[in-house]
Amino acid sequence: MNQKLIALDLDGTTLNNEAKLSQKTIATIRAAIKAGHIVSIVTGRPNRLSQNYYDQLGLTSPMINFNGSLGHVPHKHWQYEYQYTFDRNIVFDLLKHQQEFNIYMIAAEGKHLFLAHQTTSTQVGFFPTVLTHDQQLSPTTLTQNPTSMTIAVDRPLQKKLQAYIETHFGNDVDVAPWGGPNSVLEIGTKGVQKAVGLERLANYYQIDRQNVIAFGDEHNDNEMIAYAGQGVAMSNATDKLKAIADDVTALNNDQDGMADYLAKTLKLA
Repeated sequence: MNQKLIALDLDGTTLNNEAKLSQKTIATIRAAIKAGHIVSIVTGRPNRLSQNYYDQLGLTSPMINFNGSLGHVPHKHWQYEYQYTFDRNIVFDLLKHQQEFNIYMIAAEGKHLFLAHQTTSTQVGFFPTVLTHDQQLSPTTLTQNPTSMTIAVDRPLQKKLQAYIETHFGNDVDVAPWGGPNSVLEIGTKGVQKAVGLERLANYYQIDRQNVIAFGDEHNDNEMIAYAGQGVAMSNATDKLKAIADDVTALNNDQDGMADYLAKTLKLA
């Protein structure tokens, strides 16, 4: 058997529009694993918001979170676990500029870190609407360097804030706007994206690039889809990702497009 490493983005790819795993998706992934293939989640989400899917799929492989910045095996120690971080002073600087850029929320995260500061209650997915006392972000509470920073900002000032971060801290971090309706900037360690994590997985399992199949739908999947021997864009993916990809699924994420494609490609019963 030609063993494949299958890398799965979550939102807009493996998950349906209600952010759930369908029974078909779960059955297909389990069949792929049973057939001897390796399946890994490679997501922009933090580990705290992806471990439930990992468990539902019955995975035992390493999981890549924060767009490549964290690689770990949930529930156990993995000797090759890694985490990229950046200087927490960048977070402190942006806290000082909250009013200037009309920032609603700043969240600093890592494997065991979640702190946020908000000026108004935000309705940005992935974040609590009300923060508990021990989730409050301040120069006193942030005692470690974060892996990821997420900023919800007034849309007219989004580009200005991005330019400010790139001018002042561009040697250390990359800034990427989220796709979709929310005006959010995500900040991570310079040069780290999903392909960094995927390459580590391929090396760990000693699987050649041509035997890597990766699925994605958004701009944060660009490098991963380009890296994979078989980079597959969802039919609901961005036009840019479709242009980079080797193939495009016939069905979208709400129609089990990834599972349908995988079942046909791997000839799973």
